[in-house]
Order: sequence, then C-alpha cells, then structure tokens
Amino acid sequence: MRAAVVAYLDQLFSLSGRKALVTGGSSGIGRAIARALARAGASVVVVARREAELKETVDELTGLGGTATWVSGDLGSREGVRAAAEAAVEALGGEPDIVVNSAGINLRPPLSDLTDEVWDRTMAVNLEAPFLLGQRFGPGMAERGFGRIIHVTSQQAHRAFVQSGAYGVSKGALESLARSQAEAWSPYGVTVNTLVPGFVMTPLNERLSADPDRVADLAARTLVGRNGLPEDFEGAAVFLASPASAYVTGQAVFVDGGFSVH
Repeated sequence: MRAAVVAYLDQLFSLSGRKALVTGGSSGIGRAIARALARAGASVVVVARREAELKETVDELTGLGGTATWVSGDLGSREGVRAAAEAAVEALGGEPDIVVNSAGINLRPPLSDLTDEVWDRTMAVNLEAPFLLGQRFGPGMAERGFGRIIHVTSQQAHRAFVQSGAYGVSKGALESLARSQAEAWSPYGVTVNTLVPGFVMTPLNERLSADPDRVADLAARTLVGRNGLPEDFEGAAVFLASPASAYVTGQAVFVDGGFSVH
C-alpha cells in the first residue's frame, strides 16, 4: 500500500526532470520556495544580487540532495533582467519549466514623500522584471505544452496599511499581470498564479520586524495566532509548480494564516 501511496503522490507533485528559476531565491520566501522545488526534484537556479547569500543557499540545497546553481543578477534594469535570464538558461542547461518571481524591494516612504526614483526602482524590480521574464519564457513554455509561473505578491495588493505607497501598487499590478499571462498562455498548458503572504518575518520586512508591538498586533490579526514563516510557503509552491495544479490558473492564493479574512 505504501508503494502505491508514494507512486500516487509522485504522480501529483513530483518535479523530477523539471527546471526552475527562482528570483530572490537567496533569502526569505524565495529561498524557502527554491528549497522546496529542489527537494521535490526540480533542478533550480537561484537568481539574486549577493553572491555570498547565493552560494550559501545553493550549498544548503545541494546538501539536502537537490540540484541547484546560482546566477548573480541585477533585476532593477531591463538589461540586467535579460542578462540574468540568459545566464539562468545556461546554468540550467535549458529553458525553465517553472519561473518563480519572489525578488522584491520594499521602499515605502509616506506617499507625500514618494519620489520618482523610488517609484521607478520599485516598479522595475517588483513589476517589470516579472513581466520581462514572462515575455522571455512564457511563449516557450506554451510551445512545449507545460509551464508554471508563480508570482509572490502581498496583502497590500488588496488593502492599504502601513504606508503601502508604490509597493502596494506594484504588487496589485503584478496580480493583474498574472491574470493577463494566464489568459495568454493557459490554453497551452501554462498556469500563472500568485502567492499572497501575510506578514512574514523576512529581511524584506526588517523595518516592521524591529517593532515588537506592531509584530504582535499583526499576529493577533491572523486566525492562527502567529505571523508567517518562509517555510509556510513550501507546500503551496510545490503544488502550484506541479502537475496537481493543472486546473488552477489566474488565482491569488493566500498563504496568510487567515490574515485576509479576519
């Protein structure tokens, strides 16, 4: 019986033979997702800026028995995104079947103080980079008949709090991009979805994490009574990357402990 169970779960969720690109995969939610995809059998390339963190991440993934490599890239410019994409293809030894956009910047001055520079930097990393990677890899996935694109967004795509500013706008637009990509490519076997975190203790939220009262208030707003951890996203990411999610597309999947409904 156990062999049959393993075979069934493997049929649903195994990523063996798949290639995955994870941006922002050297820390926080992106790193947890990269680890999960590698442990589920995918060959993973992690794309981020800092080489030391990239090497540490890849060492962790390979230490767990996964296949992983890294590319240092600047996702804040079109040229940087395109160069990172081609380097990732070379590192993987082929086109990715799975693209996870977890890289993001969180610059949230009060809206009255929001400058053109902050707006442009936020949109470049949080919105334009996922768009460019989709344009690069989505059509090829469609031609091959299989693809998974997963974006990591935010509660601030849906509600304004703690100075959403340009960050909230970028994440709301990213969810709209996911729906447009799903419309374009899902008829050809490519699903596109977003993961929506609650408050997660990651380097991206370092400023809020330094305020213990605010952290406690955010935990109290959930239904499970705690804030999120990066590993809370592993199962959802494997599901959305796997054959099991073939009929799930254009969706915002909330992984937030009930934050959004409380």
